[in-house]
Parts: sequence; C-alpha cells; structure tokens
Amino acid sequence: MVPIRPARADDVAALAELKLTTFRETFLEEGFGIPYPPADLAIFEVDSYAEPAIAADLANPAKRTWVAELDGRLIAYAQVGPCKLPHPEASPEHGELYQLYVRREAQGLKLGKRLLELSMDHLTESRPGTPIWLGVWSGNEKAQQVYLAKGFAKVGDYRFKVGSWYDEEYIFRRD
Repeated sequence: MVPIRPARADDVAALAELKLTTFRETFLEEGFGIPYPPADLAIFEVDSYAEPAIAADLANPAKRTWVAELDGRLIAYAQVGPCKLPHPEASPEHGELYQLYVRREAQGLKLGKRLLELSMDHLTESRPGTPIWLGVWSGNEKAQQVYLAKGFAKVGDYRFKVGSWYDEEYIFRRD
C-alpha cells in the first residue's frame, strides 16, 4: 500500500511540481481541455503553484496537506482548511476540502479514496458539528458523483478565477 503522510516543509519543491502537473493533467491535457488563455493560465499557475505559495500553505497552521509518496516521488495530495467558498451559509469556522489530486499514472491505486477519507475524518474531528464544503468544476461529473456518494449535496455555484478567465464551479456541502 502506498504510504500517505502529512506534507513537510522539505516537500515544497516536489509538492509544487505535483500540484502543477496534476492541475495540467486534469484541466489542460488529456483531461478536460479547458482553453485557458495563456496569459491567464500563467498568472494562475504562478499564484497557485509557485514554491512561495506552496511554502506559505504548508506554514499556515489552519491548513493541512497530506501527500502520497511512492519510491521517493510524490504522486497524490489533498489539502483542507477553513472554508472560504462564496456561499451565504459558509463560514471560516467550517472546513473545506480545497484540493485532492492524483497523478494520472497513479490513478487506480485508491489514493483518491484514501485521501478523501483522511480529509473528511480530519475536518469532522477538528470542526465537530460543522458542515464540510468543497468546490468542484461544473464539468467534472465523475468527481461530483464521488462527492454525492459520500453524502455531499450541491448547494450553489460560483465562478472560480483563473487569471481573468472564470471557471463555472459548483459548491457542495456535507452536514
């Protein structure tokens, strides 16, 4: 079984590469093929996946990140923290699953399932009695089905900014 562990400060470079790669695999390459304008994509990738952004996330005590590592290489991750979704019932006291991605080559190893369970357990224990939130791209029907099966319900939508481009996203909540 592939081990999953909390991300560490010395994972910054590898985690930045993993986040960028899995984003591109999912939304650009053989995944959904969203036609982001290059300038907008460049802004988003620097803001989201450059090493300083990853280091800041790892240093933030309100956030938790877990990684799956195989043969010294990071192949999957999940990140959670205070809810920041634009929904009238959402609050920073609630938890949110920010990201959960698995490299294409590692899919089928049940890492997504394990990372989702770990994330949900952590959010339930650290914020008892509060809802758990997540945002999911409107075109990602497979992920939506997974979340629905885990007790989430679609409760809204919003526009996720990628440079000056906007993705249509759904807001899910589990009480």
